[in-house]
Amino acid sequence: MKKLSRTEALKEIGDFFSEIKSKTPKEVKKIKTLAMSFNILLKERRKKFCKKCLSHYIGNEKTRIKEGIKSTTCEKCGFVSRWKLK
Repeated sequence: MKKLSRTEALKEIGDFFSEIKSKTPKEVKKIKTLAMSFNILLKERRKKFCKKCLSHYIGNEKTRIKEGIKSTTCEKCGFVSRWKLK
């Protein structure tokens, strides 16, 4: 495995999130560790995956909004992610 530069890592992360196909938890973990190693913020992109089981959320979540908080429940593990709305 060759060593990546920060710009190559940014490009790889961008390519990862540009594809619409479902991702495996192993792929998600790889991209998250790559971002952490280069101190790259995922910002809104981190909300596309469950924090606990790292499954992809496309059509795989229950979402509700109440009192300025968006709650997303993962269908696989049942973990509830809560995000404050702006």
